[in-house]
Amino acid sequence: MPHATTAPAPRHRPRWWTELPLLALVYAAYSGGRLLVRGDVSTAVDHGLSILRVEKALFLNAEHPLNRLFTAHPSIGIPSDFAYASLHYVVTPAVLIWMFRRHSAAYRRARTWLMTSTMLGLIGFTLMPTCPPRLLDATHGFVDTMAQYSSYGWWGTEASAPRGMGGMTNQYAAMPSLHVGWALWCGILLWRHAKHPALRAAGIAYPLITTFVVMGTANHYLLDAVAGCAVMGVGALLARPVMRLADRVKAAVLALFPRASSTTESPDVSAGCKTSAGERIPGQRTSSAEPSDAAAAGPPARADGADRSGRTPDGDPAAATR
Repeated sequence: MPHATTAPAPRHRPRWWTELPLLALVYAAYSGGRLLVRGDVSTAVDHGLSILRVEKALFLNAEHPLNRLFTAHPSIGIPSDFAYASLHYVVTPAVLIWMFRRHSAAYRRARTWLMTSTMLGLIGFTLMPTCPPRLLDATHGFVDTMAQYSSYGWWGTEASAPRGMGGMTNQYAAMPSLHVGWALWCGILLWRHAKHPALRAAGIAYPLITTFVVMGTANHYLLDAVAGCAVMGVGALLARPVMRLADRVKAAVLALFPRASSTTESPDVSAGCKTSAGERIPGQRTSSAEPSDAAAAGPPARADGADRSGRTPDGDPAAATR
């Protein structure tokens, strides 16, 4: 006899009406926290100069030649400024929606990975406020390409923020570079889940292009980009533990506030009594059941003892008709 097997529990598919408020809450917390952790400007400048000195000592100073290239060639600098100011607002949500719609089984972990890494980046901004290269003194050899080409876009002299809205961003949050971190997240998901070769190639190109853009526009150091990748790596390692913690918290909340359907018992209308044929409720025979009961019982017995066929017990049919 074959053994019965238990069917695997179906995966819970996320619902967009629960995902949108969650993502909005996390992004609002990130944006608000980034504004609140503004450190002392002199401290941020010291951190930026320290990073620059380390890079020069290790011969990793790629920012200067890239910045000179972007400054000297508007055909490179202007598209790069547009890319820096807009792509992370477009590509990251697009990949998240694509994962939600086409790869729902992997969506939750991808979303948790992104949110966890973003919160880790906020911790980095808090512990190490850093001045970007473009805000260092001009004697250090950097040109703010966003300011140089501001007439071509919506931004002004305060990074990628729209003109007049520079106060709504923290310009001294260069370490780590979440521009690079988010681009790496997009690239890995495209490479892992996309089937079309062009999308997989984009998964490789997008993080690399973003790294060159953030350095050439003088918004980040190379070590900022490395730190952004490291933050995403730690976020990937923490994604599963964070999901397990979220599941435990959810189970605890549901235990405190159980649903009414699981706590209320249905009333026992029979009070322990058994119903018989023709009874829907014990002791109450329905009128519709009476004809069927009579049909089942058959015609009443005759006084002479004849059965339904008209024969008497002694087998005399004539006696049955008398």
